Amino acid sequence: MKAQALHGHLDALLLAVLEQGALHGYAIIEALRARSAGALDLPTGTIYPALRRLERAGYVASSWSTVNGRERRTYRLTDAGCRALAGERAGWQEFSATVGRFLGADEPPTAPA
Repeated sequence: MKAQALHGHLDALLLAVLEQGALHGYAIIEALRARSAGALDLPTGTIYPALRRLERAGYVASSWSTVNGRERRTYRLTDAGCRALAGERAGWQEFSATVGRFLGADEPPTAPA
């Protein structure tokens, strides 16, 4: 799946991944890939700008650490990020239920008389 197809949903997916706990950038990419059964194989050039955007919005906080002599940045969800994720989930439920009325039906509904 291409990053362009996720337009408008990538931020929510990143927040959902970080809901499980703090992760460094590559681990976030791997979590997206694993949870999507490989459908979301997004490049770092898509993920890192989105993480920076979420950090500027106050939904994600980051810190630097050294692991095996290498610097890496770890991201975690903030309280504001938890609230934003709840809002994204509510919006997604409404959207998917509405679209499902058209695309998920086995038979088209009858038109009102």
